[in-house]
Amino acid sequence: MSKNILEVSLSPDLGGLELFMVQCYEYFKQKGNVKIVVAPHKKLDAYLHYESQKIYVTRNKFFPIIPALKLAKIIDAYNIDILHFHWTKDITTVVLAKLMSKKKPKIIQSRHMTMTRFKDDLYHRWLYKNIDMMHAVTYQVKEQLEKFIPRDIRPKIVVVYSGVKEPTVDLLKIENLKEKYQLQKSFTVGIVGRIEEKKGQWIVIEALAKLKKMNIKALIIGHAMDEKYLESLKKKVLQMGMEDKIIFIGFTKDVNEHIRLCDVTVLATPKETFGLVVIESMINAVPVIATQNGGPLEIIEDGEDGLFFDRSVDDLVQKIQYLYGSREVIERLSKNAYKKAKTKFDFDTLLEKLYKSITKGF
Repeated sequence: MSKNILEVSLSPDLGGLELFMVQCYEYFKQKGNVKIVVAPHKKLDAYLHYESQKIYVTRNKFFPIIPALKLAKIIDAYNIDILHFHWTKDITTVVLAKLMSKKKPKIIQSRHMTMTRFKDDLYHRWLYKNIDMMHAVTYQVKEQLEKFIPRDIRPKIVVVYSGVKEPTVDLLKIENLKEKYQLQKSFTVGIVGRIEEKKGQWIVIEALAKLKKMNIKALIIGHAMDEKYLESLKKKVLQMGMEDKIIFIGFTKDVNEHIRLCDVTVLATPKETFGLVVIESMINAVPVIATQNGGPLEIIEDGEDGLFFDRSVDDLVQKIQYLYGSREVIERLSKNAYKKAKTKFDFDTLLEKLYKSITKGF
C-alpha cells in the first residue's frame, strides 16, 4: 500500500542537500503520493518547476510555531503518513508540526551534515524522542549520531549513500565547449561546487600558478555564495597573470558536459560529509583528487579509482603532475571510478533502499 509522503526543506541554498531532496521526491512519487514543501523565493524554489506539487512555508527562526502550524495543516490536509526532512535547522518546526497535527506522521530525518556535540539537554531530548528514524548519508555520520545522541532517545539509524544516475550528455555541446574555452590541447582540471572559501577554489588556483609552464587549465564551476570571495579569486588570477589558465564558468545546468571536459576534478573541502560531486565525476569516467577526510574516505580507494591529497597546495601540485605525466594512469583510474559509481552508487538501487527503510513498519 502506497504512503503519502511530505518532503520538506526550508533551506535558502541549492547544494547537495537540497538536490538530494529533489531526487527523493522524483523517485518516491513513482511509488505513491508525494508533496514537497519549500521556502518561497529561495534558490530551491526557483530550481523546482512542478508547481502543482510545491507547497510554500516561510521559515521563522525566532517563532517556529508559526510555520509549524501551517505545516501541521498541510499534514492533515494531505493525510501525510511520513514527513521526510533534510535541513537540520527545520527540526523544531517539523517536530512542532507533528505534535500539532491530527495525523501525527512518522518523522524521518536525512542527516547530511556532521554532528559535533552532545544532544543530551532537555530541548534536544524532546526533539529526538519525536523523530522516528534518522538516515545517515555515511557510516561516519552514523557513528557521530550514535556518539552524540543518548541511547534512550536516539531514533533508529540507517545508512544509505547518495546515488547517481548515468547522465545522457550532449557530445556536440562538449565539443563546442572545448572550442569555446580553448581546451583542445590542454590538460584540464575542474572544481565543481558553490564558490565559497571552504570549497577551496583558491587551492586549485595556487596549484596551477606553480604549474604555470605546463599546458594545464582549470575550470571553476558553480554559483557564487560569497561575491567578495569570488572577486578575490579573480583578483588573485589577474595578479598571477593566469587569465588564460583559469576559467570561471559560474552556475550551469550542463554540469555533466563540463565535467566531461576535465581530465581530473578536485574536491578541496576540508571535510565533506559525503561528496556528491565525487560520484558525479566518477559516473562521467573522470577521476577525482579529494581531501583525505570525511565522505571521500568511504567513496575513493586511493590509487585505484581516485587520489587523495592533504589539502596543501604542494600536495595538489604533485598529484596533478602525476596525472599530467601519465595518460595510462588516468585511463585506469577513470575506468575503475566509473565501475564503482555504477555498482556501489547506483541511483535507483539506493533510493529504493531508502524508500523501503522509511516506509517499513506501516
